[in-house]
Amino acid sequence: MASEFTPSSYKPVLAIAAKRDQRRTYFAAKRTFDVLVAALALLILAPLMLLIAVLIKMDSPGPAIFTQKRVGLRRTPGAAGANSADGAGWEVGAFDFYKFRTMKRDASPDMHRAYVEAFIRNDQEAMAAVQGADTQVRKIVKDPRVTRLGAFLRKSSLDELPQFWSVLRGDMSLVGPRPALPYEVEVYLPWHRKRLAATPGITGPWQVSARSSVDFDEMVKMDIDYIEHQSFWLDLKILVKTPFAVLFSRGAV
Repeated sequence: MASEFTPSSYKPVLAIAAKRDQRRTYFAAKRTFDVLVAALALLILAPLMLLIAVLIKMDSPGPAIFTQKRVGLRRTPGAAGANSADGAGWEVGAFDFYKFRTMKRDASPDMHRAYVEAFIRNDQEAMAAVQGADTQVRKIVKDPRVTRLGAFLRKSSLDELPQFWSVLRGDMSLVGPRPALPYEVEVYLPWHRKRLAATPGITGPWQVSARSSVDFDEMVKMDIDYIEHQSFWLDLKILVKTPFAVLFSRGAV
C-alpha cells in the first residue's frame, strides 16, 4: 500500500494542503473545536454507545466495533516538503477508521469494491448489476451482508459515533470530505485526488446536501468547493445542517 501514497503521486494535493499553513488561526481554531466537541460527545454519548455495542453483540456474532483502513491528509513531523517552524508537513496516508459493526462478521468487501469502482466510473449498468436493481440512490440498496440492527444503525447514522474517537486522535475532523477507501483511491482520476487535500470529516457538504443522490464526480466537486472555501462559519453551518439531514434521512436507505 505504501507505493500508493508516494509524495510524487500527490504533489497537487500537497500543494493545496501547504496553503493551510497560511491560515494557521483558522486551522488552530478548527482543531481546538474538534477536540472539545469530540471529547464532550464521547463523554455524553458513552451510555448510548455502550448500549449499541451490547445490542450489536446480541444481534450477531462478532466485534461491536468495525475497524477499517481509510485514506486522508495528516500533518506529520518530517513529512516530505515540511517547511514550517515545527518541522512538520502534510502527507496523504492510511489511518484506522472506526464504526459500529453493521455487517455480518468477516463480510467480504468484494461486493462493495465492485460497486465503488463502477460508481467512480459512473457505469450505471455495472452499478445496477451489483445492486440487483437500477436505482438513483448511489449506494448498495439491498446489501445481504448488513445485519438487522445494522440496517437501523446505518439509516440513523448511529454507526458513525465511534468516529469521534478518530477526531480526538487527529485522524479526522468534525467537518471535511468523506474519508476515502484505499481501493477507491486506486481508481481516482488525477483531479479526484484534490478531495484528499483536507482532513476527512464525520460530516461534510455531500452529507448535508446530497448524500447518496449524486454521482461521484459531483460529490468530488462539492468536496473541492468546500476545501477552497473552508471557514469556521462554513463548518458551523454544515454541523447545524447535519442533524436535519440525518433526521429526514436525506439520501439514506
